[in-house]
Amino acid sequence: MKLIAATVVAMALCATAGAQEWYPSPYGADDTIGAANNLSPATTRSAADLVRQGKVYALGVVTGPNTPAYPPRWSRMTITQSNDGTGPVIGANQVTANDDLLTTYLGIGTQLDGLGHIGVNHRYYNGARAQDFVTPGGLKKYGTHDIPPIATRGVLLDMTKHYRANPVAPGTAFNRAEIEAAAAAARVRIGRGDVVIFHTGYLAIAASDPAGYIARQPGLGKEGANHLADLGVVAIGADTAALEAIPFEKAEEPYIVHQTLLARRGVYILEGLNTAQLAADGATTFFFVLGQPRFEGAVQMVVNPIAIR
Repeated sequence: MKLIAATVVAMALCATAGAQEWYPSPYGADDTIGAANNLSPATTRSAADLVRQGKVYALGVVTGPNTPAYPPRWSRMTITQSNDGTGPVIGANQVTANDDLLTTYLGIGTQLDGLGHIGVNHRYYNGARAQDFVTPGGLKKYGTHDIPPIATRGVLLDMTKHYRANPVAPGTAFNRAEIEAAAAAARVRIGRGDVVIFHTGYLAIAASDPAGYIARQPGLGKEGANHLADLGVVAIGADTAALEAIPFEKAEEPYIVHQTLLARRGVYILEGLNTAQLAADGATTFFFVLGQPRFEGAVQMVVNPIAIR
């Protein structure tokens, strides 16, 4: 009986240790910005030196009522408080105007996932319990408004070249071997402070097959996520709706890449990026800039990152 009891206790302790092995964060037990700690003035200065042509790329897609989105997400714009066409003009200079009201989910279109988006058994980055920071009025910790501005080197890995397929087939998972091969082909070494972006060609089907674009896609695998996190990247993105491969590598582990990056490693996720022109121009490295709208307590945010070459 004593042996059985000791075994049960040991198993319980191992389970507890296994559950907590991913926190506290290596950036500190009180850290709230995760891999953004890998940004520095030096990385920004170095990335700015990549600008040679002055060519600017908008990586965000236009977001509207027909944008493919995970149910029940949607977006609607209303023009309100308008005096144009029907109302009186204002002043001798005859001012007319329109205002607008936007009702939308913030995890739609080209989006940034913050560290409060996906957790593991109700715990989020650095082991924070949902009950301690999630409220109906917004997050009290990990809100996207607190993510520092990101101005660093962007790295584009063209997976259509690696797989010789455009778009890359849904369910295709990019792991360490594929990432290293694509990086070698691009003649780039991924390093601390980088933002890594995958071009899969999959965004092209969003208009013709919006349901398919959401339901299945190529993307990052669990091993690949850990590999990039080990290299110290700040964020990882793709021209897909979920970044990770769907169908999932293991059916019993849905959104494991989101859990790995956001909760366990503190690495940000960018989804729905418009990478087509960068890929067409053969871009491999560039100056990446993101200053997201700062809505207090937001879990996710619609963004328009900029690449400059």
